[in-house]
Amino acid sequence: MKYLKIDNNKGYYRFDTTVENWTDIEQINKEHLLILLKFASAEDFEMDEYKDELLQNPAHNIIYKNIYGKFNEFLGNKTRFQDSVEAMYKQAIEKYKV
Repeated sequence: MKYLKIDNNKGYYRFDTTVENWTDIEQINKEHLLILLKFASAEDFEMDEYKDELLQNPAHNIIYKNIYGKFNEFLGNKTRFQDSVEAMYKQAIEKYKV
């Protein structure tokens, strides 16, 4: 599912998967970023590729570029993060497994 998109020279995001409501990227806050991170770690997370020439609004350009970069890095390392977490808690999980 797509969570970040570029449309009409502006960046948009959504954090509600039940409806097709898109919000201007300049309205994003910490809580919304955490919700997006949750989706990125658990689901098929899609986003439009950042292209400077597609974002004419300077604020949207800066915000989208930074968010896209961080999420792209996270998604590239997602498997490594999940493996690290599983390894960290493997002993505890085995100990308390019923």
